[in-house]
Amino acid sequence: MPPLESLEHEFPIIDIGFRQFCASHSLFSVEDFLVHDITVLVRVAEHQSDSNKLKQGISQILSIIDSQHQPWVNGVELLKDARQNKHVLSTGCEGLDLVLHGGLRKGQLTELVGPSCSGKTQVCLQAASNVAYKYVSSVMFLDMSNSFSAKRVSCFIDHLLGPSPAQVTRESLERLMNSILCHFVFDIFGLLGLLHELELKLKSQVGTGEGNVRLLIIDSISSLITPILGGCGAQGHSLMIYAGYLLKKLAHEYNIAVLELEKENKDFFEAYARNRGDRMSESETTEKIQKMLSESSATSPGCRSSVGSQDENDRDEHD
Repeated sequence: MPPLESLEHEFPIIDIGFRQFCASHSLFSVEDFLVHDITVLVRVAEHQSDSNKLKQGISQILSIIDSQHQPWVNGVELLKDARQNKHVLSTGCEGLDLVLHGGLRKGQLTELVGPSCSGKTQVCLQAASNVAYKYVSSVMFLDMSNSFSAKRVSCFIDHLLGPSPAQVTRESLERLMNSILCHFVFDIFGLLGLLHELELKLKSQVGTGEGNVRLLIIDSISSLITPILGGCGAQGHSLMIYAGYLLKKLAHEYNIAVLELEKENKDFFEAYARNRGDRMSESETTEKIQKMLSESSATSPGCRSSVGSQDENDRDEHD
């Protein structure tokens, strides 16, 4: 999501005064509002001399967040989209392709779940090698678990190339290895920033024939979310929902396959369960925010209050 400064031209209410107020609370982008207690922010704004203007600005930010939600589509549109765009990419593993009805579906997110040491990363490395070789495409591997093995990828590619002259093998191996890009990610904010960069890159390449990214691999979000999921607020849950939204958006809008790995993580699910009570009260929090913002709306007819609801369907699972 964009920095606040870039929004002033389209939304004059987000002026330097409002941005300075936000900066005093470490809010510099729309994304920062997702992990901040908006109720507290509104209460602080009420004690400022320009409280109405500040609350109008907060309302505008919440409207921007709300606008990010995908519109409803009907069955006919979904069927048409599936027939035209959602082709499959073979993983190179015949048994897995059979389970997935042909392979990884472009335009969708596939989640691979299993215990540690069950071979999930090997499947991803094989899929990356196979897509790079068979479809002459780029693959992005976002590594959050220090799991990427260039040596293992080279073994998969050598097997795909088969017997051939040494010089040809070296050149082909180098070309295919260069088409598999690995990024190491160490925290959830780094992941969100990287996904935004990827979105901008893909958007700039639409219609140019450049880039040709077919597969995005994530290994694994839970390792980043678990440390912040079990707190007393809903920030961890909000970040998890937002990361899932970005991944599905990239898959759908740019017609790429997204493969996400998750291990059966007891700590993750315990933290998720502890946080569930806080998430159940989010509707109450939303009502409080709307009530507080409605005061400024009553005095300023031109102001609209809108609080976005979060989509609980953050994952499309493929067992």
